[in-house]
Amino acid sequence: MDEPAFSRLPSLPSWLLTQTALHAGRLVADGFAADGARGYHYRLLGTLAEAGPSSQAELGRRSGIHLSDVVAALNELAADGYVQRAPDPADKRRNVVTLTEAGRERLAVLEARVTAVQDHVLAPLNPSERNQLVALLRRLLDHHAR
Repeated sequence: MDEPAFSRLPSLPSWLLTQTALHAGRLVADGFAADGARGYHYRLLGTLAEAGPSSQAELGRRSGIHLSDVVAALNELAADGYVQRAPDPADKRRNVVTLTEAGRERLAVLEARVTAVQDHVLAPLNPSERNQLVALLRRLLDHHAR
């Protein structure tokens, strides 16, 4: 990473967070792209694995993805056999999305990718420092999400 021309920037936590986030985001996106996937795929497959069959709207709320993006990503996942859609027996106007066995296997591949990126990004930190960093970042995020 190049040093900024303005020497005060490297002492600003917001600049450091932004630069680290950009770098980590690129690594995650590149890792997923190498497997023909996107971050939305990982988020949706992970949400389905944790929450079970869900409507598209529920998936959007739980994953934090806008509904139009949920539909597009689910179309891609369904075309590859990672999810199945079926009419909701309680409400025929909506679909229930279910994770397939192929989807579980796909999630495991993407999970390995994201884990490898975490290890790469956090390589300079020992396990205790990694846990501390995550706790501090979570605290900042929780505070600003209010």
